[in-house]
This record gives sequence, C-alpha cells and structure tokens, in this order.
Amino acid sequence: MKRYILSLLAITVVALAAWSDEPKSSYDDLKNLKKFYHNLEGYGRLGYSIGGTAPMGMPAEIRKLNKFILQPNVSFGVDGIKPVGEDWGILVGIHFENKAMHIDATVKNYHMEITKDGQSLEGVFTGRNDSRAVQWTFTVPVQAVYKINDKWKLKFGPYFSYLTSCNFDGFAYDGHLRVDDPTGPKILLGTTEDDRGNYDFKNEIRKCQWGLGVGVDYFFTRRFGIYADLNWGLSGFFKSSFKTLDQTLYPIYGTIGIAYKIK
Repeated sequence: MKRYILSLLAITVVALAAWSDEPKSSYDDLKNLKKFYHNLEGYGRLGYSIGGTAPMGMPAEIRKLNKFILQPNVSFGVDGIKPVGEDWGILVGIHFENKAMHIDATVKNYHMEITKDGQSLEGVFTGRNDSRAVQWTFTVPVQAVYKINDKWKLKFGPYFSYLTSCNFDGFAYDGHLRVDDPTGPKILLGTTEDDRGNYDFKNEIRKCQWGLGVGVDYFFTRRFGIYADLNWGLSGFFKSSFKTLDQTLYPIYGTIGIAYKIK
C-alpha cells in the first residue's frame, strides 16, 4: 500500500521536475523514474481545521459576533516531497477536507435575500443572522519546501480545490427587513421557525477554488510529527455573478494535525 501511494505521488511530482530535452529510450526513462523515486519523501496527514468563510476585514454592517460554533472539520491526505538541492524541495499532494462554519452575528443594514411565507424578499436587514457554510473538497497543494533541519520544514505555495459537496444557508431573525432599500416597507422577523426569514445560496457557490497556503512541519521522531497549515482562499467563495451579498467571501482555514512519514 505504501509503495502504491508513493508511486502515485511520484507520477504527480515528476511533472514538476526538470527533465532533459534529449531523446531517451524506455530503459533510460525507467532508470530516471527509479532514480527520481529513490529520494522521494512520502507523508500521510490527519488534521482538524478551524476557520470560516468571511470577507477581507470586518464590514461595518456586521456589528457583533454572538456565537462561533466549532464544526467536525476533518482533513486527511498524502503529500510527496521531491528534494531540489540540499535544503529545498517541491511538495505536491492530494487532500480530502471538510471546511465548515456555523456563526451567529448581529447585523445592521445588511443586504440580504430571504424567503418568508413562500415569498422571496430582498432588502437590508437589521437583527440577528445565523449562517452555516459547508465544503467537502479535494485539494491539491503545490508548494515550495524549505528544510531548516531534520525536524523542521517550512511550506508555501498555491492550492487548488474542487468542491464535491457544498452548502451555504441560514436564517435572519429577531429583527426587521426593509424591502429594496433602508426606507422600504418594514417586514418584522421573529425568533420562531415560522416567523424568521430563511435563505439558501448553495447553487451560487464556486465549485473550483484556489488560494495560497503556508505551513510548518515538526517531526519529533523519525516517522511521527505534527503540522500546522493556513489556507487562504483568493478566488472568492461565490460565483462572480452572485450579487446578493455586498462583500466577497473567502474561505480562510487553519489546520493542525499529525503527520506520518511513509518513506
């Protein structure tokens, strides 16, 4: 199993390696692949992520964060590191991640679109907003690795994610919605399920996302270590055509976990 995983990583990372332009025989290719595989490092990772889908900076419309409820954000995957020189390397991996958040915030004049009593209403809301975002993703990091010593490694580079399942929903409650603009008709929203306004924007989520990641590995034995990563989305969580929310939201998550050196 270990050899199978490392072989897949070798095929992936080999595309990033420098190859000669001179023609090679199949035998030469086999020797080069064996040589390439010889010092390829393989790692398995299991971690927990915490973060949220949020704008860059807190907008004035969000007055207070009342609750931040931790979610079961598991992350696991494998990475291959190909040394390039004595201290540097290239990392390519494949991770399966759950990135979810659940918050409750107090907002004022926050632009929203809700459904109440079977009717769609759009305007500015003042009150409390309960939001949930869920992403199940396959993520491919492509990073430069700097080896400080045998225990410590630093990582930095882009990542690319494909969302296999996602959702963004919630409800507005304990306040009022001004339809269309701040001087429009006032719709009261209560605290019960029948009185609040609901929303669901899952069809507006961008399936392919990308961003930048930075991280550190620390190995306390030859095989076992811990790691910490920070991934900052740059492509935006929603499609560019989605205009209901005034601010662009970005998935920003940190991950801590256990690493195991396969080879």
